[in-house]
Amino acid sequence: MTSAMVSQTLLWVVVILQGVTILALARQIGVLHDRVAPAGALINGAGPGVGEQSPRLEVHALAGNAITVGGKLAAGKALLMLFVSSTCPICKKLIPIAKNFARSERLDVLFVGDADAAEQRKLVREFELDEHCFVNGPEVGMTYRIDKLPYAVLLDDVGMIAAKGLVNSREHFESLIVAKETGYATIQSYLKSQSEAA
Repeated sequence: MTSAMVSQTLLWVVVILQGVTILALARQIGVLHDRVAPAGALINGAGPGVGEQSPRLEVHALAGNAITVGGKLAAGKALLMLFVSSTCPICKKLIPIAKNFARSERLDVLFVGDADAAEQRKLVREFELDEHCFVNGPEVGMTYRIDKLPYAVLLDDVGMIAAKGLVNSREHFESLIVAKETGYATIQSYLKSQSEAA
């Protein structure tokens, strides 16, 4: 056997071993994919829960207009409340995502903060928000017992809390809609019910 034939034989052995290794890794990735569930918005246990009637609050937006939180909306509508702060970098990342998401899902959106009004107006200008849809005051956050930001609450058309949770990506916003449509408070509870049914 010549050295060229030996080299070629060794090369084929290496290629076959690589192929077997790649197949084994692909199988392992599939197993991990099944075991690691997607994560939705993280719910804290405080405040009014999913499926409960939202507290009814009369508040004022930065523009001065009165807003009723927890009231009835037009049939089929929903309200996404996003609790934000001008000092929260994740909030600043999420505001454009929330605007786009609300537009694509046909949601009304209400931004809520409790900082200095001048700071909030700066945030409104920076992200081209509507002052008529930005509430600045502690009463809403205290009522819903919001302790971390950014936090979202989704209310349905009769003022029920359809979903809520700590959010930091578009996928977390989408998990709120899934929770509303399926009736499961979290993706984890949905996956658990599916595994029990199987």
